[in-house]
Amino acid sequence: MTTAFAETEERRALRKAVADLGRKYGRDYFNAAYREGRKTSELWEEAGKLGYLGVAVPEEFGGGGGEIGDLAAVCEELAAAGCPLLLMVVSPAIVGTIIAQYGTAEQKQRWLPGLADGTSTFAFSITEPDAGSNSHKIITTAYRQEDGGWRLSGGKTYISGVDEASHVLVVARTEDHKTGNLKPALFLVPTDTPGFTWQEIPMGIVSPEKQFTLFFDDVALPSDALIGSEDAGIEQLFAGLNPERIMAASFATGTARLALELATEYAKTRQVWKAPIGAHQAVAHPLAQTHIEIELARLMTQKAAALYAAGDHMAAGEAANMAKYAAGEVVCTAVDRAIQTHGGNGLAEEYGLVQMLAGSRLSRIAPVSREMVLNFIAQFSLGLPKSY
Repeated sequence: MTTAFAETEERRALRKAVADLGRKYGRDYFNAAYREGRKTSELWEEAGKLGYLGVAVPEEFGGGGGEIGDLAAVCEELAAAGCPLLLMVVSPAIVGTIIAQYGTAEQKQRWLPGLADGTSTFAFSITEPDAGSNSHKIITTAYRQEDGGWRLSGGKTYISGVDEASHVLVVARTEDHKTGNLKPALFLVPTDTPGFTWQEIPMGIVSPEKQFTLFFDDVALPSDALIGSEDAGIEQLFAGLNPERIMAASFATGTARLALELATEYAKTRQVWKAPIGAHQAVAHPLAQTHIEIELARLMTQKAAALYAAGDHMAAGEAANMAKYAAGEVVCTAVDRAIQTHGGNGLAEEYGLVQMLAGSRLSRIAPVSREMVLNFIAQFSLGLPKSY
């Protein structure tokens, strides 16, 4: 019996193929798209045609029939190649998972094939200006109409990629649950619906994907805009939020791998005295420590994905939160150590590290802050009194 951990041959092959695609585009393509105000549409479309965006979508709807761990591997490898796709965390992972689990047969047939092949891109909105990390304070409300349709009013903020999405999955309350703990109802809203507008939030992050504040001014929706049941409660929301954390962890570890690769190559070749700087322990040890921390974060991410695929959602939630925490920490330290290894060159644009700084820091904040993860672990893993 062996105790070594190994991914399946199929997932290793998937990683290699995606890494090849990522290198075909690479950091220069990604950074140029940002500087020129373009989207990474070519990469997204090719990833969709090759089946990488739909690896976790059921086969009967044009996907690969795989698990969230397969999609997370795609996300990680693209990030490690220098061209992370933020909307992978949102469109196929959150929205695709929720539709696949809770959508009607007609909703699945209408929306999942486009998610699988990349021809459709969906955004997800839960965060509100006055709610912050307290989702129970969400006030966006859906009002049922006599004809069975809905009216949606409220607002969201820091929502990714609305300008390149055909629909937004909106977390709202229903009129019957306007107070108390959140009992979410999920609505798929076309971005061209009258009364739905948005405004870009200027950000200091190097990313072609933009952030937006959304406004829903008495938006009329048909009855089938509701995904799942209006009374299903928090379970259907976390069907998407656990994959979101797994994907966010993979996004971060991929970026950490890239930062470590750049630092290691520089440390091997940069010579100031008689030997490359990587021969000095003050340089080598932080990089070795980063390698260890990346592997620990990756293993926890893979554990979370395996638990989710096995249907153990409580354990998966714990592992997904820990994975996201570990990945958020290591990507920050990996980028910081890579910049330090480069010295002044670390702040020069041509070396590609300073561009990662703000984005890596975001991993400690979103999609759930490190403090809220620690609250969760303290309360549910350790049994400590609730602190908030």
